[in-house]
Amino acid sequence: MLSAHSFFDLSSYEHPELIQPDDQVWFALKNLRHYLEVQRYPELSPVLVQDGEPLTKTLVYYNGNLLEAGECTIEYGDAAKGGIKIYHDEKQLLGASVIMAGAIFKGSRIRIGKGVLIEPGAFIMSPTIIGDQTEVRHGAYIRGNCLIGRNCVVGHVTEVKHTIFLDGAKAGHFAYLGDSILGNQVNLGAGTKLANLRFTKGDISIATPGATVKTGLRKLGAILGDHVQTGCNSVTNPGTLLGKKSMVIPNTTVPSGYHPDGSLIR
Repeated sequence: MLSAHSFFDLSSYEHPELIQPDDQVWFALKNLRHYLEVQRYPELSPVLVQDGEPLTKTLVYYNGNLLEAGECTIEYGDAAKGGIKIYHDEKQLLGASVIMAGAIFKGSRIRIGKGVLIEPGAFIMSPTIIGDQTEVRHGAYIRGNCLIGRNCVVGHVTEVKHTIFLDGAKAGHFAYLGDSILGNQVNLGAGTKLANLRFTKGDISIATPGATVKTGLRKLGAILGDHVQTGCNSVTNPGTLLGKKSMVIPNTTVPSGYHPDGSLIR
């Protein structure tokens, strides 16, 4: 019931060492910091990307190298659908990514995939991995220890901390995600908040129909199974687990605990 394979299709997941199908689903969050620590990260030019300072120019990232955007022709589109097209000397740079002027990188352990778009004002702290064809929108705040999959969206004024996005997960507008996991093709309505810390002290436990299960975690937000949708301005209490294809009606506060597949919460 609470194993990772009950919440996610992991057959094509890029990081199988992190999420083991038979582990309890929150174990990936326990292992996330160490997993990110041992990954390899490219060395970005300290001249073009100064630690903690806004980029002064839009850059193109291609095959581990940075080019100034003025040397290229860029066709902007929906990055999550492969809509970014970049040309240099009339040759298309397949898989090139765009980091727009005004974006800020803090720390050296940041990896950017292919076809990524990072918009002005995004603040990204290390360690962070951003998968292929993902869009990080204006004003996004990625606070480190984040693993964002392919074809994802981290939206305008969305704050993400110690969180995992599986492929196609989208938090497009004004969201907060703390110590959480979004499954494949999850979509968060504008203003969704995944709270991660109890008002009262102590570790978070998960209530299920049969028993209460201890997680051993002081901070645990929400774990949303594949294809879960939340309505605008919804809030999940710490330790909320939503099974696959569940839906949360707008303006709803979701109780902590396990909610089975296909739940409709209002």
